Amino acid sequence: MQALRRPYLWHAIYTKSRAEKRLYKELCSKNIECYLPLKKELRQWSDRTKWVEEPLIRSYLFVKVSEREYYNVINSAYAVGYVTFGGKAVPIPEHQIQALRIFLDDENRKVDLSHENLEKGELVEIMGGPFKGIKGEIMQIKGKDRIVIRFDSLGTCVYTDISLDKIKQVQPVA
Repeated sequence: MQALRRPYLWHAIYTKSRAEKRLYKELCSKNIECYLPLKKELRQWSDRTKWVEEPLIRSYLFVKVSEREYYNVINSAYAVGYVTFGGKAVPIPEHQIQALRIFLDDENRKVDLSHENLEKGELVEIMGGPFKGIKGEIMQIKGKDRIVIRFDSLGTCVYTDISLDKIKQVQPVA
């Protein structure tokens, strides 16, 4: 008889304020797969300037867990709880986590985050460059080279510079 395999799904977790990196380290030490998107910022102090890595999405950490690890994750002193809708933790599709990783892996690309409640636009697929194959919803077009792409499951928008001739409209799945 074959053992029942539990599916591993990505979920977002609320963390205590400024505890994202501590929760990330704790969960990694427990061999729980997690992802903490970071961005580099140049910070100015009175005596020096320094590049620091800050969480892209404050108070959020992403974990890939099965039902077995589900409750172990929120038993940390740094975790507040899962991001839920209707009382249930919402799984985030693997391709959206991968798309976020690709955006952040390109060190030459400036990435900002928006939580604005923007109107829905066209569904597009990026046709060239390091983001080839990524689909998302265009939220804004700023000139010829700057777009905002929304990933529904994350509840955020990613701003990036990309030529509009590198995207094509795709039909939404009915």
